[in-house]
Amino acid sequence: MADSYALVKGGKLKIKGRKKEKKHKKLKKSKLDGEKPGGSNSADNEDTAKHGGWWEVKEFDQIIGNVAIEMGDMTYISAMDNGLFTLGDHRSEGEAPDPVEILTAIKINDTKLALKSGYGKYLSVDTDGKLIGKSEAVGSREQFEPVFQDGKLAINGCNGRFISVTKDGDIMCSSKTAGEKEMIKIRSSVDTDIDPLAGIPMEERGTLKESEIKYVKKFQSYRNNRLKISDQAIGQLMQARKEGKLHESLLDRREKMKADRYCK
Repeated sequence: MADSYALVKGGKLKIKGRKKEKKHKKLKKSKLDGEKPGGSNSADNEDTAKHGGWWEVKEFDQIIGNVAIEMGDMTYISAMDNGLFTLGDHRSEGEAPDPVEILTAIKINDTKLALKSGYGKYLSVDTDGKLIGKSEAVGSREQFEPVFQDGKLAINGCNGRFISVTKDGDIMCSSKTAGEKEMIKIRSSVDTDIDPLAGIPMEERGTLKESEIKYVKKFQSYRNNRLKISDQAIGQLMQARKEGKLHESLLDRREKMKADRYCK
């Protein structure tokens, strides 16, 4: 399964503080002992080192780029090649999440985000409340809301229920209230000082018109290299972005052009 994942998740996984060259040993220590976005006290530093350089996010704005969802202690939600999710193996102290346990977080608005697995699919919740990763675009079912309260975190799915793990290891959004078993941690490897745009997809860096063209090029099936771009006003996309429905609106516009290979 990990081999299949690697075919989609290109490139090597870069973990902070794991440099081989001697000249970087000092930097490695400072990365783990210095100030992190999630906190700068010794307890935070020890926790980050324990998790292989992955620090615990404390607020919504820190959830960008590569993240891992920790349920319990040193165990993370893991993607399977059939589009389902389970709880991964327990990690040893100092060990980072496995590649199949790494997700990409994309902000939708000030309170909600989308998550993409290494298989290139967006996470959503099916009619039974099960967490799945089979979507090609972001709609209402692909939006999740992290809820921070009293130093704890739970994730609310599109069905208004919180993420938890069953005794069988299935990942579900089934509880209307967030109890102890719904408490999770989101960990990040992103250094926002290095890449302030880390949480913004490459397709969305630029104007809305440029973003639409990039998404058309990414998903459109077209002949003779002729792109079919919607002639609807960009103002529609501006409003959609404010409402957290940008991806859904872009998909609708491509669907009306009958040009997207994922449109039905």
